[in-house]
Amino acid sequence: TVARSGTTNFMKALKESETNDISQIGMFGVGFYSTFLVADRVSVASKHNDDDTQNVWESLNGEASFHVGPDPRGNTLGRGTEITLHLKEDAEEYLSPYKLKEMIGHYSEFVTHPVSLRQIKTIQVPKEKDEFDEEEEEKKEDGDDIEVSDEDEAEEKEPEMEEVTTYEYEQINTDPAIWARDKDGITDEEYQEFWKVV
Repeated sequence: TVARSGTTNFMKALKESETNDISQIGMFGVGFYSTFLVADRVSVASKHNDDDTQNVWESLNGEASFHVGPDPRGNTLGRGTEITLHLKEDAEEYLSPYKLKEMIGHYSEFVTHPVSLRQIKTIQVPKEKDEFDEEEEEKKEDGDDIEVSDEDEAEEKEPEMEEVTTYEYEQINTDPAIWARDKDGITDEEYQEFWKVV
C-alpha cells in the first residue's frame, strides 16, 4: 500500500518540473524521498557531540532545492538526529500509534538496529499540595480540640488526583534478525517471508 500512495504522482510531478533532474533521487536515496509520499515538508535536525551548533535541513515537497542552517530552536537534541515529517492532510492515518507499530513491525522485521516508538500515556497521580495548603491544614489540626480515634485516621480523605502526561519509548522490533538466530530455530515459513522482503 505504501507504493501506491503517491509514487506515480511524485514521478509525474518530477517529470513535469522545469529541471526534470531525476538524479536527486539517486543522490539522497529513494527511501528518503519516499517520505514525500506522506509529507509536504521534511525537517532533519542533527547535532554532532563535538559541535556546539545543532543544524537543520529542510525541504518542501516538489521543491528543487533544500535549506540548511542552524536550528532556530537551539540545541534540543544534545546529540543525534531527529527526522520530522509534516504530514499531508490525506496521510493522517499515519498519526495512529497502532498504524505506526504495524508498519515498523513489518518493515523493520529484519533490521538489527533497534526502532522505538514514543508512546504518550496519561496516568493518575496524587496531586501535590503547595506549602500554603499544608500550612492551612496544620492550623486546622492544631486548633481542633476534637478527639480522633484510630478508625477515623484510617478513613482519612483519599488524596486528590491529577492527570499527568508521560512519554516513554517502546522498542518495536524486539525479535533478532533472521541471520542472527540459530538456523535450527528458523522455520521454512520464516525463510520464505525473509526472501519476500529481500
